[in-house]
Amino acid sequence: MTALVVFLVAFGAATLLPLSSEAVLVALIAADGTQAGLLLAVATFGNTLGALVNWTIGWLFGHLRGHPRFPVDDRSLERAERWFARFGVWSLLFAWLPVVGDPLTVLAGLLRTPLRLFLPLVALGKFARYAAIVWFAAP
Repeated sequence: MTALVVFLVAFGAATLLPLSSEAVLVALIAADGTQAGLLLAVATFGNTLGALVNWTIGWLFGHLRGHPRFPVDDRSLERAERWFARFGVWSLLFAWLPVVGDPLTVLAGLLRTPLRLFLPLVALGKFARYAAIVWFAAP
């Protein structure tokens, strides 16, 4: 049951929902430290899957670019594209960062970043973040 909670919160936190998967992970590890490895894996998987949803949204709605109802104006989008071109796909290692991480994964989909690059980089960054949290939280 605790693994399901971690998965759902981690998944939701990777989308635009204002959830704190870190707080839930720390609380559950504090309650039962014997499941730290399982919870680390589940949080990483859930959060990566949530980022994949963001990538898919970017990929699916990319054709609407320039439409009056597109949520980002052309100037802002061009600035984001220049930033992404400057730092490249390696920036996806930081998809776990608050505020910029979720839009970064949407942008990666919008710019058609191949999944073979997107998934391992995002998963590695998210795993490293959760591993640090588990390391500090474990009794």
